[in-house]
Amino acid sequence: MASHKDMSDTAVAIEDEVEENSVENAAKLAPKLIYEIIRRDGEEELSRTTRSLIWSGIAAGIMISFSVVGEAIFRTYLPDTPSRYLVENLGYALGFLIVILSRMQLFTENTITTVLPIIHGPTLHRLGRLGRVWVLVLGANVIGAFLVASLYVFTPALPDDLTPALLELSRHAMGFTPTEAFFRAIPAGVLIAAIVWMLPQAENVAFFVIIVFTWLIAAGDFTHIVAGSVEMAYLLVQGEMGVTTALGSFFLPVLAGNIIGGTAIFSIMAYGQVKDEMSGPPHL
Repeated sequence: MASHKDMSDTAVAIEDEVEENSVENAAKLAPKLIYEIIRRDGEEELSRTTRSLIWSGIAAGIMISFSVVGEAIFRTYLPDTPSRYLVENLGYALGFLIVILSRMQLFTENTITTVLPIIHGPTLHRLGRLGRVWVLVLGANVIGAFLVASLYVFTPALPDDLTPALLELSRHAMGFTPTEAFFRAIPAGVLIAAIVWMLPQAENVAFFVIIVFTWLIAAGDFTHIVAGSVEMAYLLVQGEMGVTTALGSFFLPVLAGNIIGGTAIFSIMAYGQVKDEMSGPPHL
């Protein structure tokens, strides 16, 4: 029969083990491990088939249109008060919620996810795979944007009441100078990359993380290449904007700004904070 001392020692050992497990669970997503989770996701993205990337990218381009539609709904039906601007920008989160939680291919997510494997172990082969993913996903996103914009323009898919707000939002998004569009795209790239970085740690509150940070993109009047492509396509298919103007004033400056924000700034900072801890193999 076990003595009182043995039972006490066992209880202490169990308590120590529970405490150790609690500490390990609390620390399991330290920056080094978040980095490794995203890097492995990136490796998986780099290995996806062309067909998978294209169809997922087209779906994302279509679904992100609900960010523009959500804003238009709020703008149309909310009373015109000084606070309406802050509330209507909650609508911008809708498309991002669909795309991110459904794990569709969104180009701006790839500016961090697929870049970390390159930073971790740069090779020409990996760089070529990165270029392939970027071209396929961005092209597919734009195709999806034009498909859904054509649906909204040429069919009664949306109520006529929303048309004035959609036009107003699209004209505003395309109204920046190339310099303004470029610099406003940098914070948007950083914020999307921040969402990607936080989601592994914030699985249970992912819904709110996406809402808060995409609302900030809209409320801050920052520019996003894919959501903005829906607005660009909406004007292009109606003949309100020429292709040259769309490329020079919006698409190319915003693309460059999003890449700089998501890759050159956030990805390198993310790697920098864990570089000294990556000497050994990570333990997930």
